[in-house]
Order: sequence, then structure tokens, then C-alpha cells
Amino acid sequence: MGKMIWQRDQQAAEPSDRIHPDDIAPSAWERTREVLWQFPRYMSSWGPIEPVGPESGPPALVLPGFLSSDRSTSQIRGALGRYGWRAHPWELGTNKGAYAGLLETLEERLDQVGEGRKVLVLGWSLGGLYARELARHAPHKVRAVVTLASPFCGDLKSNNNVRWLYEWVAGHDVNEPPFPRLEDKPPVPTMAFWSRRDGIVAPRAARGDECHSDRAIEIDTHHMGFAVWRPALSRIMAHVNDFIHEVEGAVPARTRRQQRAFDRAARRAAAESARRP
Repeated sequence: MGKMIWQRDQQAAEPSDRIHPDDIAPSAWERTREVLWQFPRYMSSWGPIEPVGPESGPPALVLPGFLSSDRSTSQIRGALGRYGWRAHPWELGTNKGAYAGLLETLEERLDQVGEGRKVLVLGWSLGGLYARELARHAPHKVRAVVTLASPFCGDLKSNNNVRWLYEWVAGHDVNEPPFPRLEDKPPVPTMAFWSRRDGIVAPRAARGDECHSDRAIEIDTHHMGFAVWRPALSRIMAHVNDFIHEVEGAVPARTRRQQRAFDRAARRAAAESARRP
């Protein structure tokens, strides 16, 4: 009997449907490493849940990630406050997954926070998926949507490595939430922040394509770093203000330093005006 010869068909050698690495969820080891490395910092960053930032600042609503609460988004709200926004918690306790009536409840929260004004909605991880659907549900009440490491693009069974935990806690299939989930861009200005160092979500899932958001920006941090690492949050908020300025043609909010400079310039202008005959 002759020697067996192994051959590979050319189409098999170069498949056209090969999965791109950016579409693959991080490994279980990367998830474990992220939790072990970042969790102590994450826990130590917990803070108060009241609104943060100047009372006259434009309103913003922050939605927490899966199994997180308002205490875990205190650093995000603090960063928004430092950049001139009046950042509010979602006040719905721990995020245990989507449920029927959630969008209606969040719309009521928009009314409370906005008081007649449109609200910037920022969501971390799962909270970002809520933010996008909330903008579809009530676009006339949402100023813009910002997502931080949110898996809004692709199959939720393969673009993250915690879907089994989500399905166990939430009690429903991750791809069959109790309200419609669409991948296309919401009808409001939308930006997404993502990272290749994310230990939970695949890069493309949080970045999307051109049809999914108006702007996608890579940040060098981990998944939990989006909620707790102050340097990353400062860069994110600077990008947010620049994005809103570009879209609306006016500065949406000022940092504390910018506000002090603005106040000094206003006082000088008033003094010069008073000296004129």
C-alpha cells in the first residue's frame, strides 16, 4: 500500500470567510487577568451616587455595565463633571440585564435629568447598548450617545466572553433581549470608545464600522479601566466635548480651568466697558 499524501485544497488554504482577530472575544485567561489586575482598583474607586459637576452644566446620564451600579460609575461621572457636565446616576440599582419596560423607565429618567433639555447619554459596557437603544426609543430627548467598551456590533454570543454569565443572571438569551436590538447607528450623534487591551469585549464589537457610529476612538486601557482609570477618562471627556463642539458648532461645556479663564475674560470685558465714556 502506498504512502498517504496529505494535500490541502487551495480554497481551504485561503478561506474567504476567515474570522478576523478583531471579531474574536478575548480568551478566558485574558478575562481572568483583567479581573485579577483591575478589580481591586475598580472596588477602591467606588464613590457617592449623587449628581456631579456644575449645577448649571448641561445634563448627562451615565448607565453602568453588567452587574455594576452607580457607585461603580462614580469616576466616569466625576470626569464628566470636571469637563463641565452635570452628570447624573441612573438610580436603578445593580444592572442585572435588560428587562421589559427598561427603555420606558430610562426615558422617565431623561425627563428628570434633562428638565426639558436634551441629555448626553453615556454607557459603559452593557450600559452602552442601553444608551443606543434609548436614543432610538426617545431621540428627541437624547443629545448624543457615547459608548465605552460596549459590544454593540456582531453576535453577542461570540463578541464577548461573559455571555454565559449574562444569560444565567438575566434569564434570557443574550441575542433575544426583551426589546429590539439594532446594530445600525442611532438617529443622534454617536461615538464609541474601544480598546485592543479589553479583556472582555472583542475590538470590533466595541468599535463597529462606519455605519454603526459617527466616530470610533481607540483608548489604551482595559475594560474596567474605562470606568476607573482617570487618565483614560480625561482623554475620553476631552474627545466628547470636541465631538459635540464639532457637531453643534458651539462648546457644550467647559472644564473648571476653562470656566475660570472664561469668567476672568468676562470680568475684564465688563471692567473695560465700564471705563469707557
